[in-house]
Amino acid sequence: MRFIEEVVVEEFLPTFRSMLAEELRDRGLTQHEVAEALGISQSAVSKYAHGEISRREEVLEDDRVVDLVERVADGLATGDMSRVQALVEAEVLVRQLEEGDLLARLHEEAMPELADYDGYVRIHDPESGLRTSEQVRSSVRQALRRLTNASGFAGLIPNVGSNLVECLPDASTVDDVAGVPGRIFDVKGRATVPSDPEFGVSEHVASVLLSARAAGCDVRAAINVRYDSQLVADLDAAGYDTVEFDPDAPTDPIRESVEERGPETLSETFVCYQTGGYGIEPITYVLGPDADAAVTAVKTLLRPEQ
Repeated sequence: MRFIEEVVVEEFLPTFRSMLAEELRDRGLTQHEVAEALGISQSAVSKYAHGEISRREEVLEDDRVVDLVERVADGLATGDMSRVQALVEAEVLVRQLEEGDLLARLHEEAMPELADYDGYVRIHDPESGLRTSEQVRSSVRQALRRLTNASGFAGLIPNVGSNLVECLPDASTVDDVAGVPGRIFDVKGRATVPSDPEFGVSEHVASVLLSARAAGCDVRAAINVRYDSQLVADLDAAGYDTVEFDPDAPTDPIRESVEERGPETLSETFVCYQTGGYGIEPITYVLGPDADAAVTAVKTLLRPEQ
């Protein structure tokens, strides 16, 4: 893990300061005066002067950096610019270069994983989409750990496999839903999660979740387990409302069944199920406000509770 601030300090500032020290020396300032102007030691200025500090070509060749260095050097040399103004000018440029620009590219180079998010660079922004999507993936991860550590869950996995999904707050497509790539399978009595949660990998369970949301339910997570009338009865007895739907219905059976029942009448975490059809395995779906709530409901089916 590497912060963009580290990239600024380790990749940008040494080059920027060395460029500025060089320009100030060209304007007749002594080594001591350069050190005072930049707020660094004379030994550091000496290292800059003798090329003992590695410099990034990308920074050296950026016209905006070159322009700022020349303006700041002129201002500090003549006294027309204070050190505070010089700092502010540099800070403004740094913020600009962080947002999808030079520093963002250097950050992606230092952390290639960021490329998976189409170049998200404002990771310090609490409202950023990256932060929200990572929170969703973390929620699924934690709930999966609870689920797979629970004794007996493998016995609830249907033949088609299970999946645990959670969506973004404004989800509209399966690409806004995070789930387990390849689903969760029972491998010799053990629930096996093949890889880390990703967005857009669950066509089936994600579609069930989106249908319930389209019906007006304020849910963001879902998990599928095998169908058994006793399992549905146990969930109902635990306080989770249940809704049956017909998988052979021509349009959107879950949405229609939930709308007919009335989404406002359903418990915060509730159950949708179908008892099968021609070539269709019967399945139970537990839907809730987040992945943890859905897993909590499923764990009521396990004896003893883990």
